Amino acid sequence: MGDVFTHRLRVRYSECDQQGVVFNGHYLFFYDVALTEMWRELVGDYGQMVGDGYDLVVAEARIRFREGARFDDLLEVSMPVAHLGVTSMVVRPVFRVEGRLIADGEVRHVFIDPASKAKREMPPRVRSALEPFMDGTGPEGAGQAAGAPSGA
Repeated sequence: MGDVFTHRLRVRYSECDQQGVVFNGHYLFFYDVALTEMWRELVGDYGQMVGDGYDLVVAEARIRFREGARFDDLLEVSMPVAHLGVTSMVVRPVFRVEGRLIADGEVRHVFIDPASKAKREMPPRVRSALEPFMDGTGPEGAGQAAGAPSGA
């Protein structure tokens, strides 16, 4: 298994629902924040990539909820890269608070040409930046939390 990028964020009161836990829709927002920070640190300026004729869109997203994060929790969002295809990539985010599994999932992105919106091959510099962060499970490990044993 390669390195795993992790971003930490504090749960704000406004992100919690009447049950006192983070509203489910916010987890994809948290994922997007973590992806943006991962991109900034590993790949570089996202705007430059778009200027070079590449963009990244979400084609599929799935989150599995295990336990609710609460106000003021420090949420760790780990971002193992599960697959780097020709035109797509898959990230399997894992959300934890103090080591407890809160949620996990899978998000498939597709690279496109920003003008035509047609699929486009992944830029070589993106592939080389993300390869060290591959989690080793590949697409067949779908639905498995990073670091979880097979069958978990």
